[in-house]
Amino acid sequence: MKKAIIIVTIFIIIFGIFVCTNTVCAAEQAIDEETESRLVEIKENAANSLEDYQEKYGSDIYGTVAYILNIIRIYSIPFCFLGIAIGAIHKYVVGVRKLDTLEKGLGLIVTFVTLLIICQILPLAFAVFVKFGRG
Repeated sequence: MKKAIIIVTIFIIIFGIFVCTNTVCAAEQAIDEETESRLVEIKENAANSLEDYQEKYGSDIYGTVAYILNIIRIYSIPFCFLGIAIGAIHKYVVGVRKLDTLEKGLGLIVTFVTLLIICQILPLAFAVFVKFGRG
């Protein structure tokens, strides 16, 4: 009796795996088509944004540099906060037992705060330079 219950359970599990797999494949195909259209839309928006920067700065080179600096400004925030968090973990959690890790954590915190400040101020400095520096 126990063998029969085990065999029936195994068949139900195998049948369930096949049904779920087919459902997942159908859902993935629908998501792939939707994702592809959204990726094309995002690419067009990014290209339009680059063109907007080039029109605003009046030059292809200045517009491209401003666009790249803006992307760096946006993506540096989570990257630097992650680095600061890792540095804080090294300093306050692991550094309690190991003094070399304490110094490493402080170094990471200082490095990522400096990097964050530079990445946030650089686009502003570029805009001021282009606006007032080239006449």
